[in-house]
Formats: sequence, structure tokens, C-alpha cells
Amino acid sequence: MKIAIAADHAGFALKEKLRRRLAQEGHEVVDFGANSAESCDYPDFAQPAARDVAQGRSDRGILVCSTGIGMAMAANKIAGVRAAPAQSEDEVHMTREHNDANVLTLGAKYLDEERALDLIHVFLNTEFAGGRHARRVAKIAQLERVSEPRT
Repeated sequence: MKIAIAADHAGFALKEKLRRRLAQEGHEVVDFGANSAESCDYPDFAQPAARDVAQGRSDRGILVCSTGIGMAMAANKIAGVRAAPAQSEDEVHMTREHNDANVLTLGAKYLDEERALDLIHVFLNTEFAGGRHARRVAKIAQLERVSEPRT
């Protein structure tokens, strides 16, 4: 599987470990940075990785910051991305099976390498259930096309 990966400074160390391990497992990993633990802004790394997934160049995305929340917020601004922060296998399983999440965001503050890899394996190996869930995901895509005027 081709995986887009990115992190900010807070997620840099964990991203590096995950990138190496995923490559060892045979995945093609495209690294969008950051390239050091020097302070940086997470949207600068979340958005290019998310665009790669949205445009179909990568199959899935993995983004790492301190909590996983900022990366999810930034990635979800890209049409076609369904990014979800998660800390449990059940959350990851449900977001893949029911929401067809294509980007997983992780919090380096809460996860070590082994725990993060466990979540990633669930993310990569859980299929979207389709059916009634496909209707709901389609409604999310419709929301992406609607832009409310600012008042």
C-alpha cells in the first residue's frame, strides 16, 4: 500500500519510527515532513499529505502531531479527505468500517511506537463496509461542495 505520512515537530520522532517500520513491512511510504524536531506549523505538513491522498496518489495517509487533533482539523479542509484522530483499535476500526476514513491522525503525546503501529495496522487492514454507510459518506462529500457565505 502507498502511504502518505507527515508530522509536525511534536510528532517528528514518532513519524520517523513509523515511516521506517512501514517501509520494512513493504509499504511504499511518501514522507511529507517535517524533517526535524524544530518548531513548525502542522498545517504546512498536513495539507500536502492530505492532498496526495485526496488526489489518489497515495492510498492512505498517516499524520502525527502532539494530540492528532490539529492534524485532523487541517487535513479535513481538503476535499475528499476523511481524517480521524484515534487512540483505540475500536475507534480506528469503526472510522474505517463506517466512515471510510482515508487519513489517520495520531497523537505522539499519547502513543508509543508499538501502540501507534497497532492502530495503523487496524487502519490499513479494515475495509469500508459500504451499504448504509456509503450513503452517509456521500453526504459528507456533498457538504464539501457547499460553502456557506461568511457573515
